[in-house]
Order: sequence, then structure tokens, then C-alpha cells
Amino acid sequence: MTQMYLLSIETFSKFFLKFTEGTIMKMKIAIALALLTGVSVVTVIASPTTNPDQVLRSDLQQQGLKVATFAGGCFWCTESGFEKLPGVKEAISGYAGGQEKNPTYGQVSSGSTGHTEAVQVYYDPQVITYDGLLQSLWRQMDPTDGRGSFVDRGTQYRPAVFFHNDQQRMLAEESMATLAASGRYSKPLATELTKLTVFYPAEDYHQDYYKRNSIRYKYYRFNSGRDQYLEKTWGDQLHPDFTQFGRGQKMDSDKTDISISGQLKSFKKPSDQELRNSLTDLQYEVTQQDSTERAYQNEFWNEKREGIYVDIVSGEALFSSKDKFKSGTGWPSFSRPISPASISEHTDTKFFMSRTEVRSQYADSHLGHLFNDGPKPTGLRYCINSASLRFIPREEMADAGYTELLSLLSE
Repeated sequence: MTQMYLLSIETFSKFFLKFTEGTIMKMKIAIALALLTGVSVVTVIASPTTNPDQVLRSDLQQQGLKVATFAGGCFWCTESGFEKLPGVKEAISGYAGGQEKNPTYGQVSSGSTGHTEAVQVYYDPQVITYDGLLQSLWRQMDPTDGRGSFVDRGTQYRPAVFFHNDQQRMLAEESMATLAASGRYSKPLATELTKLTVFYPAEDYHQDYYKRNSIRYKYYRFNSGRDQYLEKTWGDQLHPDFTQFGRGQKMDSDKTDISISGQLKSFKKPSDQELRNSLTDLQYEVTQQDSTERAYQNEFWNEKREGIYVDIVSGEALFSSKDKFKSGTGWPSFSRPISPASISEHTDTKFFMSRTEVRSQYADSHLGHLFNDGPKPTGLRYCINSASLRFIPREEMADAGYTELLSLLSE
């Protein structure tokens, strides 16, 4: 008995109107598979109802997961790539970057909406960082092709990083700069970096396509040229342990990996009593009770030696003397952290004002606050309590276990 597969009218129309070379490729694949397997292709008018809906996305965020949004060409492929990563709980195919509200697949495929096929990734930051997701993205696509992706042509397949906040933006900028300087590509990067305004989940039949239609998916992917390109570009670095990236690590190749601390992944925050015993009264009040030390009456406000500043509780590297500047505030001030992934940002509404509090990633120590009145190029001022920090002079970094960070002071 002939098996019947249902495709949306948008998909079928996309194939026959020949919007792009990529859509023709997908149509050829569908026809070839129909001939090989005896499957008939039948069209029906499908509702543009999307799945997962807002309820699922809200539920994912309530689980304490973080969210990231990327575009790397055909979302069947990028969804598959991200969902296979440790720490990723869900990847949702959809559309972003355009003007059309609630677009359908057919509208986006026409190239007239400004949207590109994208995926929204929900992940556990304790397992994999945003840095790790970026590293996976680079190994899933061609970041130098701004006019499409492999066999799929048109701006609806353009690559992009849609950042949700300044921390993601800074991480993406750093990652892209490192990738561009790696010499891996003969052409400049053409990946769009822009703030996410809205993400529209795609129709249900696009979700988990690589699972639901595995034969068609594998046939399409092989003939798209994606895997052949990635294997040639990355070689034996195509499938690293993506959980190793972030929390202070520089990225891209084995020559630029910088480990902030080999012990951090197994770090367990001491009990409250242990913290009281190991910290001074001021250090405890600042890091655990969000207090603020006095200006000009703290240990590092006028520290001028070369070195790094680490969390007083965990030892995670936070700031470099290279980014320290004289702010005139009486507290240590930095234009950026060693890695944005080592810092978490929180809204502080105490004292009838709204400020951005910064805390350390692993120890969750209160560090200080972030302001937008710093020097170029970041324009940021991380105003940090000395009591939250331990300073390690350059000449002591090797003995303290931070040898690989010495290169930061030489850049």
C-alpha cells in the first residue's frame, strides 16, 4: 500500500516556484526519495500554527535554562547540531531578523520578509556555556557566506548571531575576532551580529525534522555539501568537547585555548560557616551579603602592578591589569572582564535606583556594579570591590596555576 506523506502548501509551492537553488535541491531530493521508496507526495493546505508555543518556551526558561539564538543556514541542520550537544535541552527552529510578523515558511522562503532561518537554543549554563555554543555554530556552517548557506541560496539562509544581552554580544564579538584571526578562512567573515528583537517558531513539521524524516534529512544534508565543507575546513577539530569552552577560555584552535582554572568545573561552593571561617568580616559582608566597601579605603583601588584579579572564594580569573583604569571613584575599575562568561549580570533595585549588579559565575560572589561610562572601546566600567578579589602579580601567576593567562598581559 502506498504510504502518503503530507507537506504544507507553502513547502510544495516553494519547490515549484523555484525561489532559490536550495529549494530546487530539496525538491529533487523529495522526488528522488519518492521514486526510490514508492512514497507519494500529496499537498494539503496546512495551518501556519507553530509548535512549540509560548507555553513551552516559558516552561524551558522557568527550568533555569538560558537561551541563545543563531542562524546557520537550513534550520533542519542547525537544530540537529545543537540538540546533540551536552547541556542543550531544546533547540527550536524558527525565523528571526526580519520585519514580517508571524511569518510562514512560504513567506520566509520567498526572501521577501527579511527573516533568516534560525534556531533558538535552551541550554544549561552549568554544563555548556555560550562560548561553547558559539564554537559549535562555527563548526556547523560557513561564516563567510552572507548570501546563503551551501546549496540554499538567498538572505533567508544568511548566517547570524542574534544576541539577547550585552554579555552575549561581547562573547560573540570576541569569538568572531578570534575566528577571523585564526587564518582558517580565505575570505572575511560575513556573519551578521545583531540584537534579537523577536523570534517566531516555525511550523510544527519543521521541528525535529532530522528525527521525524531521517531518510529525507540525511539525503538532503549529504547532497547540500555542508558536511564535506566542514570536514575540509576543521579536520580533526570538527568535534571537540564543547563543554570545555568558556568561563575564561579563549576559543577556536588548540593554540588559543586558555584555561582559567582546571579545578573550576568541580568547584563546590563552601558552606556558609566555612566561608565565615575563611574570609575576613569585610570579605564575607561584601561577597555574601552584597555590601560595599569604602571608596579609597580598600586594597586594590590604586594597585598598578601587572597581574590578574581572581574571585576571593573560588579563584576564578575575573579581571586583568591590562583592562584596569583610573576612574576617580576610589574602587578598582575595569573596562572589561577577562571573559564575559566569568561574570553574571543582575538587576539591582536597592536604594530606590536601578543598577546592574555583577557576580562571579562559579562562586556567585557579589563583585560590584556595571556602568556605561567607561573608556573606549567598550564604554563600560566594572566598579568592583577589592574585598571580592585576590590579586596575583604577574611574577606569581605561574606558581599560582595561571601560566596560560600570562599571554593576556603580553597582548
